[in-house]
Amino acid sequence: MSPHTLFTASCNFESARQVGLLPSGHKAHGLHGHSFLAKIRADLPAAWAPFPGAEVHTLGERLAACTGQLDYRLINEVLGSQAPTDENIARWLRDQLVSQQGVPGLEQVGIQSTADQGVDLDRHDQAHVWRRYRFQSAHKLPNVPIGHKCGRLHGHGFEVIVHANQDAGGRDISIDYDHLDEIWAPFHYQLNHKYLNAIEGLSNPTSEVIAAWLWDRLKAVLPELSWVTVYETGSCGANFNGSAYRIWKEMTLDSALFLRHAPDSDPLSHIHGHTYTLRLHLSAPLDEVMGWTVDFGDVKDRFNPIFKALDHHPLHELPGLDDCDAASLAQWGLAQGRRSLPQLDRVDLYETRGCGAIALCDQEGPALPV
Repeated sequence: MSPHTLFTASCNFESARQVGLLPSGHKAHGLHGHSFLAKIRADLPAAWAPFPGAEVHTLGERLAACTGQLDYRLINEVLGSQAPTDENIARWLRDQLVSQQGVPGLEQVGIQSTADQGVDLDRHDQAHVWRRYRFQSAHKLPNVPIGHKCGRLHGHGFEVIVHANQDAGGRDISIDYDHLDEIWAPFHYQLNHKYLNAIEGLSNPTSEVIAAWLWDRLKAVLPELSWVTVYETGSCGANFNGSAYRIWKEMTLDSALFLRHAPDSDPLSHIHGHTYTLRLHLSAPLDEVMGWTVDFGDVKDRFNPIFKALDHHPLHELPGLDDCDAASLAQWGLAQGRRSLPQLDRVDLYETRGCGAIALCDQEGPALPV
């Protein structure tokens, strides 16, 4: 297997804006500000960066050069006649990355205007609007083996992200965040501070079942719905798009490294370290009895030997690695992980927030923003 690799970068910027196309009473109509987060994913050709392994660092520099034009600025002045919506900011940023910075192969350009909302543009120019919601509930899984911790009544602070497709090529707001809030409100009432097993259709409320339950009901009132993401905890959850399930399990590891191909004058050639975020993605059919694709606990247990080989170790001493850059590590993790987790089809490895590499078994469609 030769995995396909995407490189990622992110960058914060502080800006003010006034979205005049909104009604005069709308909270975002007046002049206001945000701590924005720009996120990009790119399919970079070989030899694009100054040396092998420098892709993440170089991509981050190019992104920062673009967002620097927006930092501590009134975005209306930069975008001109275009309304400074999240979508239009993403389009402007994509154009700058291509025309000014020469970044090829952009797969996704995202603008996150708060911790709970944003817009992602995919390579087909389709805008995906997303909004995060939370509810506090109890549940238990009735079909797990005796002794399984999830068989006991317990609770979670669940998070749900509702993703919807904006009109392709649109430049104005067709799906407003407030519209999503209105749609979500009755679901919050149904789920928040409730015992999920007692709700019709949720007698076995795994993350996958909750995602499908929400999809069936949200799709009826939000035809633009593209997928539903459910976080059971901060480190695991499930996606459902109406036909297929994906789950993920996330962990952090603290490791040392240096890049063998970096020139001596580059800091990356020196021994340094990161607190990495490692995210495993798995695709599988739903087990109709258990209500899950793969047990999160099994994912953790089966991957644990690989995790122990990475965590609190010098990565440059790891057998089988040509170098210790994020792409090489993600590819290694995917190959090793599939030996015990055949459902594993994607590994994300981030050196810092949003900056790293994604190894895929096959090139996907729109990358899920989890």
